[in-house]
Amino acid sequence: MAGNNVSRRDFLKAMGASAAFAASMTQLGGKLMAMPHRQDVVGISFGGWGGVAEDEGVRAAIEVFQAENPGITVEWQHTPDAGEYNRVLLTNFAAGTTPDTSFIIADGYETYVAQGILLDITDQITADPVLGQPDYFMPQEAARCADSNGRWHGIGSCWVGHHIYYNAQLFEDEGITPPGFADDEIWDWDTFISIAKQLTIDSAGRHPDDEGFDHEDIQRWGVDWPMTWWQPVASAAHSNGGAYFADGRIVLDSPEAMEALQRLSDLIYVHHVAPRSASIADLGMTNTQMIDNGRLAMAVEGSWALSWMNSSLTSVPIGTGALPTMGQPACVLQAHFHSALANTQHPEEAWQWVRFLSTPFYQTQFLKIGLWLPSQTALTTPEGLDTWITEGIHPSNYRQFVSEYLPTYGIAVRIPPGYVEAAANFIDGALQAVAAGTLVAAVIPEAVRQANDVMAMAQL
Repeated sequence: MAGNNVSRRDFLKAMGASAAFAASMTQLGGKLMAMPHRQDVVGISFGGWGGVAEDEGVRAAIEVFQAENPGITVEWQHTPDAGEYNRVLLTNFAAGTTPDTSFIIADGYETYVAQGILLDITDQITADPVLGQPDYFMPQEAARCADSNGRWHGIGSCWVGHHIYYNAQLFEDEGITPPGFADDEIWDWDTFISIAKQLTIDSAGRHPDDEGFDHEDIQRWGVDWPMTWWQPVASAAHSNGGAYFADGRIVLDSPEAMEALQRLSDLIYVHHVAPRSASIADLGMTNTQMIDNGRLAMAVEGSWALSWMNSSLTSVPIGTGALPTMGQPACVLQAHFHSALANTQHPEEAWQWVRFLSTPFYQTQFLKIGLWLPSQTALTTPEGLDTWITEGIHPSNYRQFVSEYLPTYGIAVRIPPGYVEAAANFIDGALQAVAAGTLVAAVIPEAVRQANDVMAMAQL
């Protein structure tokens, strides 16, 4: 985006000042600041979802924003579950009772743009002396926020992507060099399978290639790679030379994408190194608990899980590394957006709040706890990393993940209009079938065809 020039040094100074001010404000307590009643104070609402960390983070941001903008108050309308919030948001939009500003699910962002639900904020961003700088956002982030005409209707909250979490003590005990984020530390697929087999054992201590191995009596699995959500599937497809979306369509039916998806299924049903979803459910444990108690060596999980899957909260040391490559490194990035709603009666105040959510203070507080990855360029510099990398939460190689691996191999995709409906009716069920052992070729092509018919109608 074009705009006035602000030096990176000045920007980093502003970032530090904002963070320091925020820290002083949070000492006032977790409750929203009570603003004096004045006729010239404009109240806006902000809807969203999330757990305790998100709830507390938004409340802290409101305190700081209101102190800096005494003419605006923000009412936080919090719903814990994202799916439930999305249903309520659409119902309220039909009734004309949506909040002024809101979290917007990544899957539905372009659908809502096409439906006219979100306010166009392109001109405000272009004119902004900070957010309007060409390099303020990472290139991948800017690419997913703008529509095909270059218009912005929201700003991505952050980045999130998948990587490997592993039990570092187990790797040391087994004498296995763990994966990393440097090019020579990223495993190819055959190496990944071989090491996953080394780490998988049945109750007799046998590995999958050993004679007599009992895949019905596995005591420790090598890896868990979820297949029932699009993002980790998309990373595999891109790594194998395919994609999940292209030209407004789902392209999981390409030979490259289907091969990648079959490889993920084969982790369970051919190589016997990964648990079935039913097996995890029967154990009644999360992947974090399974790593912690020795039932799982590695988990492919979202970067947000670092907020609870870290060495300060587990009994075993946790390491991180890149996803294995099927041909080329790839990590699909995504996250929810912050938007002003088109029917707000206070577009200027709504913009000021959305803008504040895209400044370093708001993003940094979630970076520090391991929940988010930065989408703002300055937070990926050595100086920027120093403001949020937290000992005990971020493994030693996380700086490299953020500053080198993601800018090179991170892929921030645009999700076409109509995807939410298409996925709910066709794609999600097909992925669940593959996760349950159905061959990819038996379900994916037809599911993709039906899903694309739905999306084509949404794009008319």
